[in-house]
Amino acid sequence: MHESISKSEDGKLYSSVNSELDADGPIIEEYLFSESLPQSYGKLHLRDLIDISPFLTEAAGAIVDDSFTRCFKSNPPEPWNWNIYLFPLWCCGVVVRYCILFPIRVLTLTIGWIIFLSLYMPVHFLLKGHEKLRKKLERSLVELICSFFVASWTGVINYHGPRPSMRTKQVFVANHTSMIDFIILEQMTAFAVIMQKHPGWVGLSMRGLRHSRPNLNGELALKEQVLLGLLQSTILESVGCIWFNRSEEKDRAIVTKKLREHVHGSDNNPLLIFPEGTCVNNEYTVMFKKGAFELDCPVCPVAIKYNKIFVDAFWNSRKQSFTTHLLQLMTSWAVVCDVWFLEPQTLRPGETPIAFAERVRKMISDRAGLKMVPWDGFLKYSRPKPRLTESKYVFFKII
Repeated sequence: MHESISKSEDGKLYSSVNSELDADGPIIEEYLFSESLPQSYGKLHLRDLIDISPFLTEAAGAIVDDSFTRCFKSNPPEPWNWNIYLFPLWCCGVVVRYCILFPIRVLTLTIGWIIFLSLYMPVHFLLKGHEKLRKKLERSLVELICSFFVASWTGVINYHGPRPSMRTKQVFVANHTSMIDFIILEQMTAFAVIMQKHPGWVGLSMRGLRHSRPNLNGELALKEQVLLGLLQSTILESVGCIWFNRSEEKDRAIVTKKLREHVHGSDNNPLLIFPEGTCVNNEYTVMFKKGAFELDCPVCPVAIKYNKIFVDAFWNSRKQSFTTHLLQLMTSWAVVCDVWFLEPQTLRPGETPIAFAERVRKMISDRAGLKMVPWDGFLKYSRPKPRLTESKYVFFKII
């Protein structure tokens, strides 16, 4: 990729980037704060140095195109089919994927839901007096429907390491790429997870709900709320899922209390936490939240790595709903993934929870071949404050 930085007639910088970058690319002038830059040495300005020096131009472009932006960008593979020899084969593949595989997968998922609901509802409502048996059957049924989901993508999932066991005082932490991380792990063991509350059916992002067409006198919204209640309040709560609202400050204390109670419970499902707090594009890991590492129990790292040979499994929730994401997976050839269950880790003497979190993050990153970056994933949802941005670009102050 080649990027050049030039000066316009009004003295402002602008960058010209080739077509490989999309509209999400950073703009250099947003990061050049006048109050933090030495304006001149005599009559020589920093902007003049950047304009005349190819080395400073390249350095400025590298700083602006930072690792934070790259963490949340989809990187589609290079096109291979635009020639006279391969294009007909690609067209045949499209016909097979959309006209043959996709209907079969939809049928598979539909059959799975019919089987699941026809068995889950009697178990959930008729075995109220037999809690132990009811929980055991519900766990098995949740694993079953997750297996149908994986089958609807023609998922090729390779699990490495010992299967998670139901023991008290342990928590599993994993890197996070998509909501399907939960499904892939859930088909192995019925984990209890901490999940963000959604206004539509599970996985339907707020953006997707806002763009839904409220036709038929609100019937669409009503159906979504009914299905939402079924999934969030009945099915997922049966495996012990804990819900939170990212915008509610008081939810943090409540969630922390629920976590401690769940971890110390004798008959609870293993607790699974995605400490990044957001979906990252499976090439990087952002900072882990320390909550999972303050529970005074062993932490079991789980490393997840998707192979992009057939499809990119990253879910950019700001650009597509989860329904669209699922359709993308179901119209691909296959979803290929490796999952490693690593050795449990405990807090070392004198080690802080933050240092513990970073140590576990390094284990996961090394095992999955991901790059560690010093960013808080919450910045994906809110623009960083100027003082934080200035500290990252202190290089200019040195100049």
